[in-house]
Amino acid sequence: MAFTKLSIEAAGADATRGSFPPSETDVWTIFRALRDARSVFGLRSGHIQTLQAMLSFLKPGHGETVFASNNSLCQRVGGIDERTLRRHINRFVELGFIKRNDSSNRKRYRVRSSGGECISYGLSLTPLLQRASELIAIAQEMENNRRDRIFVRKQILTKLAHLEEHDPSNAFINHARKALRRKLSLPEYHALLANTDAECQSLSTPDTPAETTELPANDGQTVRHQSKSEEEKKDSDSNIGDEALKPNLLTSVCDQATSFSPERLRNWLDIENHARTLAPMMGIHPETFEKAKNAVGAQKASCAIFIMLQLGKRIRDFGAYFHSITLGQRQNQFDPLALIKRLSETNERTV
Repeated sequence: MAFTKLSIEAAGADATRGSFPPSETDVWTIFRALRDARSVFGLRSGHIQTLQAMLSFLKPGHGETVFASNNSLCQRVGGIDERTLRRHINRFVELGFIKRNDSSNRKRYRVRSSGGECISYGLSLTPLLQRASELIAIAQEMENNRRDRIFVRKQILTKLAHLEEHDPSNAFINHARKALRRKLSLPEYHALLANTDAECQSLSTPDTPAETTELPANDGQTVRHQSKSEEEKKDSDSNIGDEALKPNLLTSVCDQATSFSPERLRNWLDIENHARTLAPMMGIHPETFEKAKNAVGAQKASCAIFIMLQLGKRIRDFGAYFHSITLGQRQNQFDPLALIKRLSETNERTV
């Protein structure tokens, strides 16, 4: 539906001499653009219904001025009261979408001269139609933003499902899902996606299969070989703890963890049992602690608990950090002895 401009400026009213080519943009396309972008202008659904009623009174080839009375407009909107109608119209006038061309008696009508000129008194929607490109651009931008937010949200949910599959106790998962319950902006979605990517990268889930070795003819030799390898690994872990880091050094430096123990921690077994008790209090699932114990050894996993509690507020998420240094990519970088020495030096400087 296209409309021509037939109003002229005379007697204090806005009008136009002659007629102009029809508008290239359908008026209902403009209406839908404003409807979709109404939040930008602070408009509610009631305002949009009033505008729709006014547009319905326009006739092709008869200009862009609404001559219908307030009573007729109220009925077409659906029976709203006249005060609400006036409030809606005033809002459109404030936004520059409607212009009032009032007659001396406030009636809405059109008069023509013998030469074909006319004066239209009523509610002119010309300003709305003149801003067609602006409204359509805003509506398109909002639609693009909506689609992008959905796209990034789906990426986050997919990565969270991957995290949940490999580490159900990861505290980051609950944090991210709580954030997704809110209506986030596109930059906030991108920030959350970046954090989720970082969390996924910390998982030690290699895609390449393990190298195959030639099995000996005797199955018994295979079993003995595997048992010997596991014993060597456990012995290596034990040597790290016994030779390089003594239990009394750990308990004295990490006094925060030690203070929660009702009894004195005399050896590594006491420390391990105490760490297993502290882990759930720090948001670390018992299964995650056991996985870490199997991966890096009981002493290293226990040291991680003690050191993290000593660092306190410097670690935002205990669960994610513990997973990173015991099961994730930072597993080989975690050196309990070096951290304990650093904490010991810090304590000495503060004394």
